[in-house]
Amino acid sequence: MPCGRARSRLDHPLARTTSPLENLCELLQFHKDLHVDGRELIPNEELGIRWERVLDAGQTTVHEILTFRNFGQHAYDLPVTLRFRAGFEDIFSVRELLHEAAGLQDPPGWRDGRLHFVYRGADRLRRTMTVQFSPEPHTTEEIAATFRIKVPARDAVAISVTIVLRECAEETDAARHMPHPPTTVDRVVGSLRKKSEAWMGQCSNLHSDSLLLNSVVDRSLRDLGMLRSQLKEKEYFAAGVPWFVALFGRDSLFVALEMLAFQPDIAKQTLRLLASYQGQRIDQWRDEEPGKILHELRVGELAGTGEIPHTPFFGTVDATPLFLLLLGRFSDWTGDLTLFHELQGAIELALTWIADSADISGNGYVEYQCKSDKGLVNQGWKDSGDAIVCADGSLATPPIALVEVQGYVFAAKHAIADLYDRAADSGRAKQLRREANALKARFNRDFWCEEQGTFALALEAHAQQVAVVSSNPGHALWTGIADEDKAHRSVARLMKEDMFSGWGVRTLSTGERRYNPVGYHLGTVWPHDNALLAAGFRRHHEDEAALEIFTAISEAAMHFRHHRLPEALAGFGREDFQVPVHYPVACHPQAWAAGAVPFLLTTCLGLEPDAFNNRLQIVRPRLPQFVDRIALCGLRIGRGTADLEFRRTGNGATVDVLRTTAKLEVEIDR
Repeated sequence: MPCGRARSRLDHPLARTTSPLENLCELLQFHKDLHVDGRELIPNEELGIRWERVLDAGQTTVHEILTFRNFGQHAYDLPVTLRFRAGFEDIFSVRELLHEAAGLQDPPGWRDGRLHFVYRGADRLRRTMTVQFSPEPHTTEEIAATFRIKVPARDAVAISVTIVLRECAEETDAARHMPHPPTTVDRVVGSLRKKSEAWMGQCSNLHSDSLLLNSVVDRSLRDLGMLRSQLKEKEYFAAGVPWFVALFGRDSLFVALEMLAFQPDIAKQTLRLLASYQGQRIDQWRDEEPGKILHELRVGELAGTGEIPHTPFFGTVDATPLFLLLLGRFSDWTGDLTLFHELQGAIELALTWIADSADISGNGYVEYQCKSDKGLVNQGWKDSGDAIVCADGSLATPPIALVEVQGYVFAAKHAIADLYDRAADSGRAKQLRREANALKARFNRDFWCEEQGTFALALEAHAQQVAVVSSNPGHALWTGIADEDKAHRSVARLMKEDMFSGWGVRTLSTGERRYNPVGYHLGTVWPHDNALLAAGFRRHHEDEAALEIFTAISEAAMHFRHHRLPEALAGFGREDFQVPVHYPVACHPQAWAAGAVPFLLTTCLGLEPDAFNNRLQIVRPRLPQFVDRIALCGLRIGRGTADLEFRRTGNGATVDVLRTTAKLEVEIDR
């Protein structure tokens, strides 16, 4: 009989996730005759094993149920042996990035019918993995449990295995942290389903005549419900499973922004949480500077021993302007200045960092240059070491000013200027707008690459253009920093065959020397990236191109399990394989991928909130070709809500306002 293996990878932020990470189910059917104890024959295809797994991250518990079903006419007596081991690797060790700070592992042992693994970490935390069984095994060995099960004809028998992960201070009485007897799996699943439905009840509800769109949106929202995590009693979206179950500045901000039309409350909590960790001093080890918003926070063993700088780590160039931009967009949806006033100190600190510390070369752009020994060479959203490449294939030389980051700064300053105006500080508002407009003029002069027909990926050292064709300029179009003529030319360039794969826009053109369809940021297709590109296209009235992206991303989702969009997919063309090729180690679920289609809907339906004036503007609503009708109910703008129905027409879409509350006005501009 097959053996099972459990491997403990206790990354502490996982314990804070408030919903299940996954409910997995596999059915194994034997296609060869089995000989039990060398004598009894079980004919092929008479025995099936159903393996279900429920991950309850709130209790850091895994429930495994193995159901043996006999499809034959005779009863069978089966020996089943399950073997376990626990590695207790830090997530950075699992990813093979670091291997320092190894602690000591006690020999595994059996007590009270349970198998215990104990690891004494170098960070003085004791981590345990306890395996519990129902029914109890007939015999046990060092790391094995053997069951003798009798499966009647046409019947089934189940073995339940519960794996409980815990950690506590080394000096703490271990007995007080022993796992409680497990509740039934049905009760766990029922509780998790209730939490999932409660989360869905908090979100705007969408229904369309497209089964595909309904399924993708439902999966996206449920995945984001699973990725909700808590820190300091505040909720945020963890970046992704399995590698990034943690607070990430850029990722958590982007997802909160993507979800504003569906669930704006987490944006408020995310902003408060990130403000509480804002950089206060100069610390090169953690790339910290006053005013910066963190990149990543880890609390595993390597963080506890100081082997990694992620406590938190500030090596990101874009989280700070995105923090300001999200605050502005959140205020547009809620019509409330309370959070602006509460975070005004953090806002000014962030603006000071943008104006001073971030301008490394003194050229008026926000740039990055890694200072930490164990930091990131590249610090934009494309943060792999080889992501920012020149036309000759060489790596760009720091300090590096990314094209999209200048757009984020431009949009952030305008967003915060609007809030200062509403707070009756017109002087500060005018100053920020002057700075933003001066940035726009410089940007369109220095970043435009006439030869490529789009904006350069970046400026490297000595203000030299990194003149490759990439997806990054699409983000700049979304922010409004691009001149109109350059924006239209950029859209045309990004939708050419070397960039548009049929499943979305690639991160790098197939014509570039460093193009690689399975390079992390060198030619793959990222759903969130495409959602921002579509928003940029819509901003400049390039509606058909935006809808083409919407359709491509949705059709790509159709080919993934549960219609779940992964972090990234390979950049092979649609004509090559007829289906999207999986990127080998993509996170799924992954937060900003899950937020991509909700954001595409917000964009293409033309939802523009003006909550300060109790108004929703719907500007040039458009539906993709595979959808004729969309109903969006419970859309929140300020204190009001709206139920809307969109119907596709030959030249756009009609909108019916089904219901509004709190005297909310809906204006439609077709």
